Amino acid sequence: MADNSPESVLAIDYGEKRVGLAIASLSVGIPHPLITLESGPGLPGALRHIVETNNVMRLVVGYPRSLDGNTTNQTLIVDGFVKELRIRFNIPIDLQDEALSSKRAEEELVRSQKPFAKEDIDSLAAAYILYDWLEDNKYKQMR
Repeated sequence: MADNSPESVLAIDYGEKRVGLAIASLSVGIPHPLITLESGPGLPGALRHIVETNNVMRLVVGYPRSLDGNTTNQTLIVDGFVKELRIRFNIPIDLQDEALSSKRAEEELVRSQKPFAKEDIDSLAAAYILYDWLEDNKYKQMR
């Protein structure tokens, strides 16, 4: 891990095609979109590099459920992804409800009246997931 950088939390908005990432330094506690990666065989290595170079001490994975709180097919896919993360990374992994995070992200980007790509939605959705996690855990007060 990078010894001179502050500890960070990395949020993951996992999708079968794309994976949005957002990060927040715990010294500041403000999440920002980081990057969107393609799902596939290169994803674990890319995540390892990001975790190591950004001194990530915790992962927060967006957890999809239906609006009534029930399990969906995507919930089961994310469960499998989280199981793989737990094998590959020796840091805490939290699940955070991701309800409407992609919709919120897309609405914000549309309001900006600037061109954007689907990848921008994914990383901004991860930032919303991380923001919600920080708020739910009142991480700012725990520092």
